[in-house]
Amino acid sequence: MKMYFSQSSRANRTLSEKEIERNALLSDLEKTKRALEIAYAGFDNVTEPDLIDCYIYEVNSVLKRYKFLMEQAAALLPLPEEDTHPASLNAEAPAASLIG
Repeated sequence: MKMYFSQSSRANRTLSEKEIERNALLSDLEKTKRALEIAYAGFDNVTEPDLIDCYIYEVNSVLKRYKFLMEQAAALLPLPEEDTHPASLNAEAPAASLIG
């Protein structure tokens, strides 16, 4: 059975530098999230005091990395601006416009 794939959609689409940086950042955030889950799971399953200390440091380390990546994401991906144009806002009460 032969399968044919369209190469044109991938060949014509090149990622910009900003899109590449965004994808890398999102990938790093996902990896950090998994690392944090693993660190918390390890912390929950140890009883040895030295290992408890180790997991506390690991959790704190991953949280600091997560905070840094979130700051980078905030700088890279600005929030969409709110629509505050006076023409788009209805000054009347919503019920008044329905009634009459």
